[in-house]
Amino acid sequence: MSTPERAVERLLYRYADAIDAGDLTALGALFAHGRIAQQTPDGPLTLAEGSAAVEAFYRSLVILYDDGTPRTRHVTTNVVIDVDEAAGTATGAATYTVLQVTEGLALQPIIVGRYRDSFRRVEGEWWFDTRAMSVDLTGDLSRHLRS
Repeated sequence: MSTPERAVERLLYRYADAIDAGDLTALGALFAHGRIAQQTPDGPLTLAEGSAAVEAFYRSLVILYDDGTPRTRHVTTNVVIDVDEAAGTATGAATYTVLQVTEGLALQPIIVGRYRDSFRRVEGEWWFDTRAMSVDLTGDLSRHLRS
């Protein structure tokens, strides 16, 4: 049996695996009870909420190649998770680094940033509540993002 911390941590890695596989439906499903946000000085600004909206958001943003993937690898590090078992909530922080290689682009880091996440337990299962992203460093994103 997994601890709540491990169950939440697995969500972080499922997110990275889904986006790198180009499985935007699976990625969206992780947000059945949550939202994607951009971290701002005033707090998280919601970009998409719920499975369908999150999937549509990523479909509008991420470039997928002939193999169905964005040709990326999302590396999640410096993970810190705090669980309030009684409340059924958790918070998390992590750093992400995205590597990409495409025809004409050698393998390289293209973006580095931070996730500030909140989670909640729904009927015994842990879900993303809010994934707030911020960007610290950028490289060539022209082959990864549409805008």
